[in-house]
Amino acid sequence: MQGRSSAPIPLSVLAVEFGFPLLFTHRIPWSCAALNASVVQPHCQQQGGFGSQVPRNPANNLIASRPYPRTYIFTFLLSSRLFMHPYELMAKVCHLCIEQRRLSEPGQDKNRIRKIAPKILQLLTEWTETFPYDFRDERMMRNLKELAQRITTQSLDCFMSQMYRKNVQQLLQNLLRKLATVSQYEEVLAKISATSTDRLTVLKTKPQSIQRDIITVCNDPYTLAQQLTHIELERLNYIGPEEFVQAFVQKDPLDNDKSCYRDRKKSRNLEAYVEWFNRLSYLVATEICMPVKKKHRARVIEYFIDVARECFNIGNFNSLMAIISGMNMSPVSRLKKTWAKVKTAKFDILEVSFNQYLDIVIPFFSLLIKDIYFLNEGCANRLPNGHVNFEKFWELAKQVSEFMTWKQVECPFERDRKILQYLLTIPVFSDDALCLASYESESPENHIEKDRWKTLRLVSKVTHINKYRE
Repeated sequence: MQGRSSAPIPLSVLAVEFGFPLLFTHRIPWSCAALNASVVQPHCQQQGGFGSQVPRNPANNLIASRPYPRTYIFTFLLSSRLFMHPYELMAKVCHLCIEQRRLSEPGQDKNRIRKIAPKILQLLTEWTETFPYDFRDERMMRNLKELAQRITTQSLDCFMSQMYRKNVQQLLQNLLRKLATVSQYEEVLAKISATSTDRLTVLKTKPQSIQRDIITVCNDPYTLAQQLTHIELERLNYIGPEEFVQAFVQKDPLDNDKSCYRDRKKSRNLEAYVEWFNRLSYLVATEICMPVKKKHRARVIEYFIDVARECFNIGNFNSLMAIISGMNMSPVSRLKKTWAKVKTAKFDILEVSFNQYLDIVIPFFSLLIKDIYFLNEGCANRLPNGHVNFEKFWELAKQVSEFMTWKQVECPFERDRKILQYLLTIPVFSDDALCLASYESESPENHIEKDRWKTLRLVSKVTHINKYRE
């Protein structure tokens, strides 16, 4: 392949060039040949894009005078956690600062500090801004504070020391604010889950006590699509890029530290977002199956078709697909008499071509997960020679970087607390409850459905008897 270097650039040289001297050379031999491959060489005029090309002769300067590419640092921090703890990486950076000062020639000490201090500060800024959840680990926070102290105390003069101290203080304040915000968000999610569970219990024991439906709460499809977009963007915003790596993490064959493998996970916001997609699908199915009269069920179907269309117009493709998924669930799709009542013109809305849209505000999240999953499964973490397959992680970082852009979108719509509370806390039926409601709305049509209906009714009666005895 043209453009590929005849030999890989040793990371021990490359890393020194970009502020990571000797971090992985003893434990993990990284191969960076892919960085010179044609797949990343073209279209690399702008620094900061993932096509940014790594210099071919980085050994000329041990510590580069120019800023290192953010894309390289992002890829490095994202993928390194597959092979070592973030706190181990941070500890090595701390050790680096000590070694750089100890090994300096007497006359070169100040010059070396002048070069490395801004690089370390930039690294810490990138790390805390992009991967703040790493610092929920006390070991990470301890190493961060130690490294920050070294930067401020080893500066050249009073002015530089004050400048670095101010920057470090701002960095720590921003980090603590982010960590406090995500903790509050997770507490809210826990309360929402508890409230939804409590209401589901009430629904099962006293179904007549919950009479509201989605159209009563919000009869305007466009308004509902706006509120769905609020939920989508909020949940996207709290997903850390490292969660995509952790979701498909596999035990590294050269890693003998089993506890290291188990202890990597620090947040589950990605799972919470997937759970929201599933909840919305079940909410749609529940709202359709609950009405007794088929004309009311048809009206709910028409309503959600309109909501799906508004989600499409907004660019909220995740909610759009969740709504379609809910309407395609078996308990809903089998309601032939109900679907016959739906206005024919409404079906044209669902026949929209996905090639028509230009701007994606909220992507169909499952497709992103699928792409990352197949990238992970289709490419080995290591090359045959045992080196890390950096080309795979470079491509992974490209995909996660697109997500990082999507999650920064700000929702332009006003929040409606009543609608949001309904969407987040109203109980939804389980698979069995949906099937039972569907069969009671439209009788089973074959022996399989009849047997299923009998079983569900029997289980429901036993459950009610046990609840009554309690």
